[in-house]
Amino acid sequence: MQSAATTVTQYIAELPPERQESINKLRNHILKNLPKGFTETMTYGMIGYVVPHSIYPAGYHCDPKLPLPFMSLASQKNAISFYHMGIYADADLMNWFTTEYPKHVQSKLDMGKSCIRFKKPEHIPYTLLGELVAKMSVKEWIACYETNFKRTLTK
Repeated sequence: MQSAATTVTQYIAELPPERQESINKLRNHILKNLPKGFTETMTYGMIGYVVPHSIYPAGYHCDPKLPLPFMSLASQKNAISFYHMGIYADADLMNWFTTEYPKHVQSKLDMGKSCIRFKKPEHIPYTLLGELVAKMSVKEWIACYETNFKRTLTK
């Protein structure tokens, strides 16, 4: 479910009330822990956290007009989804997260390559996700991105 909202406030206002509370709480944990340099924006119909062109002029290799994406937060049909490209691109970070997750949540981890899905808002480990957000700086993300996507960038 992509939103046509152009601002984060508009996106949240369009959500059902039962989702607004969870999205707001997760957003607040993200913003509290977001390393300096990342910017919150709307991207791909979701709340996004990106490296702006002022820091990384090359932009996103799929569309250089777009800033370099790092994380996204979305209310999907059946879940609240949190996307973190760092866990997709950094095996050590993925290992840390998958080891820590069961210490915070009783339910099984529902995860794709970079997407963590929460079907029940009460299962969102806000503190753990805040820790995850804080673990990678803009400089580290750019280096990781360039290392992992170098083949794509040069073709």
